Amino acid sequence: MGGFSIGDLVVRKSYGGDIYFKITDIIGDESSASEEVETKVILKGVNHRLIADAPESDLEKPALENINVDTLEYSKNINKNIRKILTERKGSYSRSKRQYRSDEVYGRPGKVLHIDADEEYLNTCLKTYKQLNIDVVAKLMNENEQPIRVLELLNEVKPDILVLTGHDSMIKGQTDFTNINSYRSSKYFIEAVKQARSYEPSLDDLVIFAGACQSYYEGIIEAGANFASSPHRVLIHALDPVFVCEKVAFTSINKVLSIQDTIANTITGIKGIGGLETRGKYREGFPKSPYI
Repeated sequence: MGGFSIGDLVVRKSYGGDIYFKITDIIGDESSASEEVETKVILKGVNHRLIADAPESDLEKPALENINVDTLEYSKNINKNIRKILTERKGSYSRSKRQYRSDEVYGRPGKVLHIDADEEYLNTCLKTYKQLNIDVVAKLMNENEQPIRVLELLNEVKPDILVLTGHDSMIKGQTDFTNINSYRSSKYFIEAVKQARSYEPSLDDLVIFAGACQSYYEGIIEAGANFASSPHRVLIHALDPVFVCEKVAFTSINKVLSIQDTIANTITGIKGIGGLETRGKYREGFPKSPYI
């Protein structure tokens, strides 16, 4: 293969180099010895939840300078978003503490069970959960396993918030956006959501985020998710589920989240993430134990 190896960062020329991918596999077709067949390359989005394939001729390695600029810009945007969230949360705490003696107030945010099919994305999410002080249990599991094991994990973890994600996309050549068979993984997310709703039917008692890049948004919401991707079948950012969870976990149970504010906290925005009115999962406590 001409200069490409597994692990290389590349872009697709046919898409204007809009997304950085990592090469995860290289597939050579040896079906005909007399006919040269171009090698197919399997790609995974670096920051977007997308698996794709492309011919070798469509790939190029971006300049190291461009990679460094993009990485720096990505980190700055994520850190800016985290600082904004923590500042808003601090302001909310201050308003609450004016009702009581400030040193006597404590709280319990919602607990998250995050099931993800991609280890790298999951580790990136775990780092951000930690920065946002979110209580999370993480499980690595392929999309097709999620409907089979979600009930077992819900009974084990008993979370307030469930995330079901991994990889998805519309299958090449499909144009029917309302056909579940047009999507690589949406059927698994839909079935996993249905299983989770058999465990807890209430959208307020168990809050569910499900989906990945280009997922069948309407089908996932209809199955019982509170939040899902992707209304406009666009690519979503790997951290979008985390930022939705933060808003739910730290909003009081006395309040219904503003859908617009919740989605505004994501990287992708309303084209990638949508949902339903949902009550927060944060509970204030008073007084704080002197023995802690």
